[in-house]
Amino acid sequence: MAKMNVSGCGCGPSCCNNQQAEPAKRKQITIDFLYLDLSTCTRCQGTDMNLDGALEEVAKVLDATGTEVVLNKINVATPELAEKYQFLSSPTIRVNGRDIQLEVTENNCESCGVLCGTEVDCRTWSYQGVDYDVPPKAMLIDAILREVYGGSPPAPKAKAYVMPENLKRFYAALKE
Repeated sequence: MAKMNVSGCGCGPSCCNNQQAEPAKRKQITIDFLYLDLSTCTRCQGTDMNLDGALEEVAKVLDATGTEVVLNKINVATPELAEKYQFLSSPTIRVNGRDIQLEVTENNCESCGVLCGTEVDCRTWSYQGVDYDVPPKAMLIDAILREVYGGSPPAPKAKAYVMPENLKRFYAALKE
């Protein structure tokens, strides 16, 4: 029969020694939601709603895996902020610094055109072979869970930022 130590477990003196194990550190995931406008743009509004819904749906998994989410909702309202965040298209979602959509594609966004009085293109999303104006909740959940279970290497070093012409037109039209 195994000898019991004073703490009552039979695993040996080097294991327990009546010391409390420190709680495991929680893993942290940072999600950045960068957008031009939440008051008018239906794409930004839909992305915001789907992101909140995706986080609600994965909340139990995040808790069970000891994962904490830091959610940053950033209104990229000026060219200076666009440069600071290396903003390429609205809306953008990054998980731990990585854009969840590898390729930036856009098409005409009527609500942003109304907002600034000129034609503006906003981001489109491709998921499982289908194109969307708003990232589907399943795509967002997939990106979050990939980070929880697989993790990804650090985001690549940023290249010199050149503001896309589309954003230049958008910001210029807002100033008028």
